[in-house]
Amino acid sequence: MDRPIDTLLDIMARLRDPERGCPWDREQDFVTIAPYTIEEAYEVADAIERGDLAALKDELGDLLLQVVFHARMAEEAGAFAFDDVANAISDKMIRRHPHVFGDAEIASVPAQNEAWEAHKAAERRASGGGDSVLDGIALAFPALLRAGKVSRRATRIGFDWPDARGVIAKINEEVAEIEAELDTGGGPDRLEDEIGDLLFAVANLARKLDVEPETALRRATAKFERRFRQVEKLAAERGAGRDLDALEALWQQVKREEK
Repeated sequence: MDRPIDTLLDIMARLRDPERGCPWDREQDFVTIAPYTIEEAYEVADAIERGDLAALKDELGDLLLQVVFHARMAEEAGAFAFDDVANAISDKMIRRHPHVFGDAEIASVPAQNEAWEAHKAAERRASGGGDSVLDGIALAFPALLRAGKVSRRATRIGFDWPDARGVIAKINEEVAEIEAELDTGGGPDRLEDEIGDLLFAVANLARKLDVEPETALRRATAKFERRFRQVEKLAAERGAGRDLDALEALWQQVKREEK
């Protein structure tokens, strides 16, 4: 009996078959499939956020299909196959966990994180990577996630604030610079630059407080959406229209009722 993964691999091979396959699947390549891969990863995160395990099962399947799709295209190009992908990650996990699969001793999570990063750095050097601690951080990461990774890497050479309050001071400084640009009629480019500095500082504050900024922003957005929908409902019932004071009063009411 075939393993489930073998069945999935056979399905993808049939979909990509030049003669009997699906026209849409046949014409795809790595570039056209990449956005779907990213989308499926976000849908996995969404199912986890909602605590929906049934949806998580489905979304993990969709994400696995993306891996199978990329592996199939690579196999057709003579580059690698699905088994090579599985073997590569298995080797990597064993290599990066010498305290589990070898004789090394690592006593804590922080020590494991440090060892993990050291292994990654050694692998980058071995593969011809550059000398900067910032090497290897993918440009395609979401901006907040990448900001956190870049700032975390910078701390390896001691480039960091001593505590979270130092970052808060930096945030206040960046807000003041935005206000100065507004006072002097700063153009879009200058405002974009200053707002970028502010967001980067906020990402650093999240790092210092062990908060995942992507998760925090996603939850804050969900909270706003939930409250705003209730404000819309109440505004329609009471005929508030677009009156800002009335809408603000409803907003405060919704906030109080949530507590």
